[in-house]
Amino acid sequence: MTRREAQAELAAIDRFGGRLVCWGEPFYPAGLAAVEDAPPVLTVLGPPDRLDRLLRGPIVAVVGARNASANGRRLARDLAAGLGESGIVVASGLARGIDAAAHIGGLESGTLAVVAGGADVVYPEENRGLYDALRREGAILAELPLGTEPLARHFPRRNRIISGLALGVVVVEAAAKSGSLITARYALEQGREVFAVPGSPLDPRSRGTNDLLRNGATLTETVGDILTQLGPLLQGHPPLPAQPRLPLRVAPPRPPMPAPAAPASEDAALELIVEKLSPTPVAVDELVRQCQLSAAAVATLLLELELAGRIERHPGNLVSLR
Repeated sequence: MTRREAQAELAAIDRFGGRLVCWGEPFYPAGLAAVEDAPPVLTVLGPPDRLDRLLRGPIVAVVGARNASANGRRLARDLAAGLGESGIVVASGLARGIDAAAHIGGLESGTLAVVAGGADVVYPEENRGLYDALRREGAILAELPLGTEPLARHFPRRNRIISGLALGVVVVEAAAKSGSLITARYALEQGREVFAVPGSPLDPRSRGTNDLLRNGATLTETVGDILTQLGPLLQGHPPLPAQPRLPLRVAPPRPPMPAPAAPASEDAALELIVEKLSPTPVAVDELVRQCQLSAAAVATLLLELELAGRIERHPGNLVSLR
């Protein structure tokens, strides 16, 4: 990059309300700085009064499948919220599925997203509402310049930043060749702790996590499992101050984060429900909430799946894939 190009990039970052953080500066995350191939510079977006807290840890990454089940999304959200309540910042990759659920769970206490393209590029588009919320209340990190569209080759490099930031990586759901397993592999190479949530052997989304467990990952069902394993590492971090409040001022209320758009057709709605089902029973109410469909529509589609022999009903208004 020429001097003129560098000056243009700095001006663009400033106009976008971000900042450039260089390796060796106090703002640069300490854990990532210790990684052998740490990025020399990071573009960072987020409220300045919160960035120091978010970037200087302690940080735990929560990652997993894009086509996550309803139970997987709920568990990721709950784990992230519990980590936040314990003073830990949650990192993930702003992908759909487990990543998005983790960011939502950690949004109130503190979460940061590492993206595979430029910090100004929203990907996937369905996460635009979450992206906007992170710019207001969390942090967005990127190694690549503004305007860079995320390509397949960028995601593994993004993953090594996610693991490098964190004391440990929690994998909630992952298929046998999932990108989340790349993050776990980087975590092992970087000397980080790896946690995995067990799943049904009948669900392909659990094959990767179950394999991690067979190879020594910490079995994780609750936040307590993570905190117990990280105990000695957390002792090296002073307690984080409470999330700073924005200055008190008279202002219009902030609009709520937009919900994902409802499916445009019955076939799309049916596909969405099947994606969120797994061999593990899930509450019908949870499907209604996550699919953004009416209770009547979900009931009709579940009846269709039941008549086709694709789902099984359980006591307590629970359903699962056969």
